[in-house]
Amino acid sequence: MRDKSDLTFWSCNQRVVTGIAFIASGVISFLLFSFAAILSKLLPPFQNSILRAIQDDRYYYFQLPLTIPVIVIAVYLHWLSMKLFKHA
Repeated sequence: MRDKSDLTFWSCNQRVVTGIAFIASGVISFLLFSFAAILSKLLPPFQNSILRAIQDDRYYYFQLPLTIPVIVIAVYLHWLSMKLFKHA
C-alpha cells in the first residue's frame, strides 16, 4: 500500500515533466516559426521541394507584423480585467 508521500512525489515529478514538455514544445515551435518567417528568406535557394516551398511562402512572413497589434490588445484587455477584478 502506498503512503501519501509517494503520491506527492509522483504528482510533483509528473508536474515537472509536464512543465518541461510545455517549455520544450514552445521553444521548438518558436524555432520552427523563426526559420519559416525569417531565416529561410536569408538563405540561398534550397534544392529540397519542402524547404523551397517554405522559403517561397509569404504567409508566415506577413503573420508576425499582423499579430503584434492583436497581442497588444490582448495584453491591454488582460491588464484591464485584472485591475477590474482586483478593485471590484
